[in-house]
Amino acid sequence: MRVLVTGVGGHLAQALLPRLLEWPGIEEVVGLDWAPVTYPHPRFRFVRADIRDADLTEHLREMEVVIHMAFVVLGSALGRRRKERNLMRSINLEGSRNLFTAARLAGVGHVIHTSSVAVYGAWPDNPVPLTENAQRRPMPGFGYSEDKAAVEFWLDAFERETGAPTVTRLRLHAVVGPHAQPLLNRLARSRFYIRTPEEAPPVQCLWEDDAIDAVLRALQNRVDGAFNIGAPDPRPWPELATRHHRVTVGIPYRVAEPAHRLLWHVTPALGDPGWLAGMRYPLVVDCTRAEGYLHWRANYSVADCVDLCWSLSQTAGKPSQNPEP
Repeated sequence: MRVLVTGVGGHLAQALLPRLLEWPGIEEVVGLDWAPVTYPHPRFRFVRADIRDADLTEHLREMEVVIHMAFVVLGSALGRRRKERNLMRSINLEGSRNLFTAARLAGVGHVIHTSSVAVYGAWPDNPVPLTENAQRRPMPGFGYSEDKAAVEFWLDAFERETGAPTVTRLRLHAVVGPHAQPLLNRLARSRFYIRTPEEAPPVQCLWEDDAIDAVLRALQNRVDGAFNIGAPDPRPWPELATRHHRVTVGIPYRVAEPAHRLLWHVTPALGDPGWLAGMRYPLVVDCTRAEGYLHWRANYSVADCVDLCWSLSQTAGKPSQNPEP
């Protein structure tokens, strides 16, 4: 089997590569990214390209599976151009459209799309938990949420086209772990939490090993449709903060939200405007469909994720090869 991975320099893709190259039957893994990536393995080949390139089809020929991970999660990835919302949308939406179209033209049979639970949005009337049939209502002003939903809405029509590949949509929750976005890891182990006017909503996330397991299960079980992927046993953020801190600090949402927007103009370290609103209301997903069709089940609970992130911080950022909860 020949597999192409887009965004191979990204956080989750770097965690995927060693597991993917060990997968039985893998003849070659081609990594595609717009920045150079070096990975020492005889069955890995790197291609420097942008998913918006007009000649993208040429890189996809003879590929049986494409794993689509190229996506701008936080504007900070764009450096000095992080405030250019149109650029982020161009990469995420136009790039994804171009990739899926190129995959169809190249005769690719299966595309695994790492989507996100952000397509649902965090809203006060969200049922707990959400199934894959729930309405997709992205968070206004949160570019990542808007773009993930826009790609999915476009896919709804694309998948009906003649010759379209089987598309597996993995709606991943926020991924934490050794290769994850540093901001998410910091939040998971912080003594600070957002205090909302309403009752504290349950928090859900996902350990990176479980996220990779979901990708590999999708590779093994070629099934179309959307699948929620998240850790079990969601808990309120104040409760999680007490696992490793005797003293915790709740920051009122009405203070945190405008302060976050103001600080974003000074530093990209706190993430893009809009994402904070996702912590005010519940965003908990049901993963029964993934268990039934992909035979996937998380090995790490939400509490395990917090404990493991704390362990990472205690080892000065040197992750264990086989972390245990």
